[in-house]
Amino acid sequence: MSTLKPRPGRNLWPLGIILAFVLFVGGTVGLIVMASLHSEELVSADYYAQELRYQQQMERQDRARALPEPARIAYDAPTQTITITLPPLQASQHPTGTIQLYRPSAAGQDRKLDLKLDAAGRQILSARELSPGLWRVRVSWTCEGQDYDVEQKVVLKRDTS
Repeated sequence: MSTLKPRPGRNLWPLGIILAFVLFVGGTVGLIVMASLHSEELVSADYYAQELRYQQQMERQDRARALPEPARIAYDAPTQTITITLPPLQASQHPTGTIQLYRPSAAGQDRKLDLKLDAAGRQILSARELSPGLWRVRVSWTCEGQDYDVEQKVVLKRDTS
């Protein structure tokens, strides 16, 4: 009678360790190659000009806040209008400027209008054609050689009644 001897099994641990090491080194080399091919600049080429524009905008906003009466931007949902009101002293001096309606979620809907105040220093804009949601309304104007800027977020809602 013959006895069957168990066949000695192969030890797979060395193969697993080598395979894990090869995968780790391959992944690391792949990440290094991918990172070196991706050129992402943290500083733009015209960073100085951008900083100057930003500083000038901050100065325009500071001048607008320093006025005795503030400029106001208000949305009236029942009439679906945006009313822009400049301080009476500024409005009486016939300022020139622009109104920007900026839609953060859809750049294609942005609008730019000329500032045309009525005798009371107001401009009323219809918001019926504008999509509901968040809008940023920015009014920039020049009066007696000084630039001013005011910006406000407005959430347009449709009157459901």
